[in-house]
Amino acid sequence: MQDPLNDAPDFKRVILHLDMDAFFTSVEQADDPRLQGQPVVIGQSLRGVASAASYEARKYGIRSAMPIVQAKKLCPHAVFLPGRMSRYREISGKIMNIMRALCPVVEQASVDEAYADISGTLRIFGPPENLARRLKAEILSDTNLTCSVGIAPNKFLAKIASDWDKPGGLTSIRPADVPTFLHELPLGKIPGVGKHFQEELRRIGVTTVPHVLARPRAYWNETMGKRGAFLHDRACGIDDSPVVPGHDPKSCSAENTLERDTLDRTLLERWLLIQAERIGRELRGLGKKGLTVTLKIKFKDFSSITRSRTLTRPTDITTEILEAARKLLAAEKLPQPVRLIGTGVSNFRFVQAELPLMPDANRKRSQKLDQAMDRIRDKFGSTSILRAEAAVRETEAIEDLLSQKNRTLNGQ
Repeated sequence: MQDPLNDAPDFKRVILHLDMDAFFTSVEQADDPRLQGQPVVIGQSLRGVASAASYEARKYGIRSAMPIVQAKKLCPHAVFLPGRMSRYREISGKIMNIMRALCPVVEQASVDEAYADISGTLRIFGPPENLARRLKAEILSDTNLTCSVGIAPNKFLAKIASDWDKPGGLTSIRPADVPTFLHELPLGKIPGVGKHFQEELRRIGVTTVPHVLARPRAYWNETMGKRGAFLHDRACGIDDSPVVPGHDPKSCSAENTLERDTLDRTLLERWLLIQAERIGRELRGLGKKGLTVTLKIKFKDFSSITRSRTLTRPTDITTEILEAARKLLAAEKLPQPVRLIGTGVSNFRFVQAELPLMPDANRKRSQKLDQAMDRIRDKFGSTSILRAEAAVRETEAIEDLLSQKNRTLNGQ
């Protein structure tokens, strides 16, 4: 007797892409019902850009990365909020835990999106759409947030599918449908084909996927190198990249764009402390220590510099990161006011691999203090305990939320 499950139409490889709907603003609306139905924008400073816009705000033409000045002209009555990255990370963690409980292999791509390889789950969940509906329902039940899901034979098609019917959509591209789907797909919808690449292609008369396929892969490889080969592969629906859980990060960094340009070194050092706190906690969570501390400064005229300092031994201690960053700042003359300041730690070493050194009582106390603060923050939230020097008012700077969203969070 034939097994009906084996006879059911299914993918050989099934990739699911989850994308939260207007994540930052949706979290704000879920936490404050008064914001529901209102146009909400993350970003307040007239010098900054919108990190996110609710669907209500998008109706007025507001988009991510748009200058706040322009957004306020388009919708003066919108609610402009500073953003709460710690809250977004907290909710993101819940969502990723739900996803990992249902899907065998999960790769978090950013704070609000992830891929899952759900190949072979037919016997457990039935068709992949069933798993997607359950995932959407559990996320909605636990967080009161909606998401969109795409299902396809590979990652790039799954990402396109998740964006196809937002918000709250579920789009499935089956293998037999791929050629027809791609035939009608605008080139700009292919991840990796940005505006500059589109313009370059337009100059040679290529504006659609059929235009790409009219020329062999060898032509594209010869004329545009890897970009051309990539374009032809995507136009054919080819993407063999695997879903890889737990990317190995090469660095941890944080930066802030200031509300006002400043030469106030005391204020700049307070921001270095806040950044060192965030980086130290991230390093300890990853179980890694770094040897190199980097300072980034962007000036009033948008010129920027980076300076690095290699330590004598790897560290994940907040005060050591801060001290290295302070020394780098002290060595700079600051020829003009500072617009942005950032700190980073790289050149990682695993904690387990570090050789025992001569005991250092001060270092031990610092480690214990960091660990105690981490435990308190894990239990009560990231703002539940702060060093006194870190008490900088939110109005003094803007969290660079947009760049953080696009960072892979590695399970944070």
